[in-house]
Amino acid sequence: MARDYDSQLLESVAVRRRRMRDALLFGAQRARRTADERLGKLFAGIAIAAVLCAGCVGWSFIQHTLAKQKAEQHKQQQQQQQQGRLQPYGQPATPPKPSGPPASPSASKSPKPPKKTSEPTPSHADRSPGPVKS
Repeated sequence: MARDYDSQLLESVAVRRRRMRDALLFGAQRARRTADERLGKLFAGIAIAAVLCAGCVGWSFIQHTLAKQKAEQHKQQQQQQQQGRLQPYGQPATPPKPSGPPASPSASKSPKPPKKTSEPTPSHADRSPGPVKS
């Protein structure tokens, strides 16, 4: 019988503590507090989603910037390699040989540019008006 009394006492103390905790957390208007909690959770979820979106945008920006820098470095390396292939100053440069099939001799001849005349073209101000018909 003593055990029943002890278990009842412990259970009543646990119930009392839970009720005191609920009264402290939720107050007299329990239904209103639960709605406030839901709104708080909603706003917290929105804030977390905004932070995650900002993190994704930041990560994308960093990846884009790094890729851009890598492309610029690759381009600079190619330019340096091309400059390294050029002949030193004072030595004639040999053009690179094409790797494709040899071109026909008639295709290698470039057409002659047209002769330029030394006659200056009159400007609009130099022109005199022609005869005026009345």
